[in-house]
Formats: sequence, C-alpha cells, structure tokens
Amino acid sequence: MMTARKRNIVITLGSFSFITAIAGTSVTLALPRIGTTFHVGSAVATLALQVGLITAIIFLVLFGHSGDIFSKSLVFKYGGWIFTAGTLFTGLAPSFALLLGGRVIQAIGIAMIMANTMGIINEFFDDQERAAVLAYNSMFISVGAIMGPALGGIITSVLSWRWTFLIFVPFSLVTMWLGDHNLPTLKLNRQIVIKEIKASNWLGQALFTVGIITIFMSQFMSLPGLSQIENYFFWLVLGGIITLSSFVQDSRAKSPWIAPIILKNRTFMASVFVLFIMMFVNSISNILLPFYFQDFLGFSAGKSGLLVATQSLVVMSMSPFIGRFANNKQRRLRLTAIGLTILTLAQIGYILYDGTPNVLLLGLPIVANGIGMGLAMTPNNALTMSFVGNQLAGVGGSMNSLFRNLGIALGTSFATSMLYTQLPGVKVISSSLGRLYLSASANVFIIGMIMAAFGIILNFVRPKD
Repeated sequence: MMTARKRNIVITLGSFSFITAIAGTSVTLALPRIGTTFHVGSAVATLALQVGLITAIIFLVLFGHSGDIFSKSLVFKYGGWIFTAGTLFTGLAPSFALLLGGRVIQAIGIAMIMANTMGIINEFFDDQERAAVLAYNSMFISVGAIMGPALGGIITSVLSWRWTFLIFVPFSLVTMWLGDHNLPTLKLNRQIVIKEIKASNWLGQALFTVGIITIFMSQFMSLPGLSQIENYFFWLVLGGIITLSSFVQDSRAKSPWIAPIILKNRTFMASVFVLFIMMFVNSISNILLPFYFQDFLGFSAGKSGLLVATQSLVVMSMSPFIGRFANNKQRRLRLTAIGLTILTLAQIGYILYDGTPNVLLLGLPIVANGIGMGLAMTPNNALTMSFVGNQLAGVGGSMNSLFRNLGIALGTSFATSMLYTQLPGVKVISSSLGRLYLSASANVFIIGMIMAAFGIILNFVRPKD
C-alpha cells in the first residue's frame, strides 16, 4: 500500500504534468488566432508550437544529467518557477517575436520538469509500483491534454488567445507550493556546481543544439538553385548528421551528458524509438486537425477543441486500468503491440476524411487514435524505465522525454512541411482549396500510417531482455 509521502509525490508530479500538458495543448487551438493577431501565415504561426518543442528537446538531456549529479527534485522545482515566468511573459507578448521568446523561457522550465519526472518516479517507487504511478502521471497529462484544446478553444472564442497562457499562472504558483512541501530540497555546494559546469561536455551540447535547430528550421531555410522540397531535405539531412555527430562526440567525451551504458543498452534504445514513432504519428493529427476543422470546415474554435480533446479523454479513461494490468514485461509488450495496431488503423480513418462535416465520422478516427495511444504509452514507458537503475534514472528519464518530444516536434515539422510543399503559394487553409487540400492532407497521414506500421514491427523484433 502506498504511503502518505508517496501519495503526495504522485500528486506533486501529476500536478506539474497536468499544468504543463494543458498549457502545451491549448497553444495548438490558439494558433489560427495568434496568426491573425500578428499577421503571420499558418505555417509561420506553428512556430509558436515548434519553438517550445525545439527548446525543450535541446535542454532535456542536460537537465536530466544535472538531476543525476545534483538533485532531481531541485532541478524539477526550479523548472516550475521558470515555466511560470515564461507563461506570464508569453501571455503578455506585444509581438510575435517576443511571444516566441516567452515560449523559449517556458520550454526551458518544461525541460527541467520533464527531464526529472520519470527519474523521481524511479527513485521513489519500485518496479511493481512503477507502472501504476506512470499510469497515474499519464492520466494527469491526459486530463491536461483534454482540458487544453477544449479550454483553449473556449477561451479563444470568448476572450482572447492571450488568456490561454495567462490563466495558468495562478495554477502554476499553487503547483509550486505543492512542490516545495512534498519534494525534498538539497542545498548545493557552490564549488561542486562550478566544477561540474566546467567539466561538462559543452562542445557536444553545442553540436546537438545546432543539429536540432537545423532540422526543425529546415522548412524555413533555402539555398539558391534548389527547389522547395530539395532545400527541405538538404537541411533536414545536414541537421541529422550534425545531431548524430553530437552523440558520437559525447560518447567519447571525458564527462558525457549521456552515460555510454545507456546508448549501448539495445532494449532501452528500442523502447525509446517505439515511443518516438508513437509521438511522431500522434502529432500529425494534433497539428493538422485544428486547421482542418476551423479553417477548412469552418468549425468554431470551441467545437474544434472538443473534438480534438476526445482523444485525450479516451487516454485518460484507460490509463488507470492499463497501469494496473501492465504489471509484467510480457503484458507490457502485448499491450504496446495492440496499441500500435489500433494507432495504424486510426491513420487510415484520417486518410478517408473527405470534407464532410459529420461530427460522428470525424470523431471515429480520433477515438481510435486515443485507444491506440492509451494502450501503448504506459506499458512502453514502464518497459523503458525498468532497464535503468536509480543512479541513471535522471538521464534515462530525460532520454525517454527527449525521444517523446523529438517525435512530437519532428512529426509537427514534417506534417506542416509536407502539407505546404504540396500547396505552393498557399499561406492560409480555406475550404476553397477543395480536393487539393484533402489530397495533400491524406498524403501526410499515409506517411503516418507507414510509420505506425513500422512501430509494430520494431516492437515485435526488439530485444526482450
């Protein structure tokens, strides 16, 4: 039976997960209105989402490593304060550039929180408890993800997109109070901190940062003489090479960010790649559906938000039961396989969207998507964290969060780039595009279907020990 202290830790971690999830998902529904306010096109408006994802990805491993060296709880708490400041700054931003700056600050805080959440769970809960605690945490995330689109849509319709940020400031402050009372605080030795900072592999971090930025800005960069699609793939491949070189350099450094034993653990790496695929596929619908519902079908932001939130409602409903059921390795593998199969079928449903504003037909693939994610996420996360010890739980958890966010960010970037590459000259989606838009959207979901099918294969062949 869980002790009072453990229950308080679950509530604290869940509260942070809830508030960051709801803040993140509400942005998606606000993107069309943000674009209108600052007079930027739909593709540029998605930067408000992508900049946050990119920043979080860049700093995840750094803060996971910091948690292992210093204190997971301390890094976690500092992240809460930075997130709160960034949220306030973003909501008050007078220009699109400053809004992006606020999103960077907010994302640094999110990286500090996410990088250490799973490490704290690993530290305080044994393997038998871990799946259930991860499920509870997923439930908090799902509740936030449910409320985010719905609340974001309603607030945007009634008030302003700015309140989709500002409303979370008081909630963040309450969450910080919970963190201060429930998580241990360790006083740091200034000399040790300075020593670790000097010894850190900053060259590897710089290479990783440049590589990630190059990958995600590939849709906005160009070289003379190359077509739009050629430019996109040139910068994408270049960014990928730089990013991979950062891992090679880090593995040879005296003080690596990622312990070499983590990268050599084939079972662990296969598990995080499965997570990457799930999040990549899921993010395609998350970024395309709001524009399809609002700009193409003419739905209100509130109605669009409620439709998108259906997926998270399904995940939330399933999480407690899946967490209790996924209490051994074989069950976790089977549940992940079933979830990936249903996720693949959901992509077929999206492919068949034909511009008909029938809410029931629109909702079926979204529900299937939620069932697939609900079945697969918690079991796969439990598998991943069972392969690392407490000493490496911080960097292990941050690697899990890295691949999760990398999947979201790459899926988002890929979906928007592939869609607009097929729609040359189009800056804003509208119903006047007709079959041209529907065909372009279907092609993006076909890639999502192929990726999900590959995830099924990877889950089947991955090492079991």
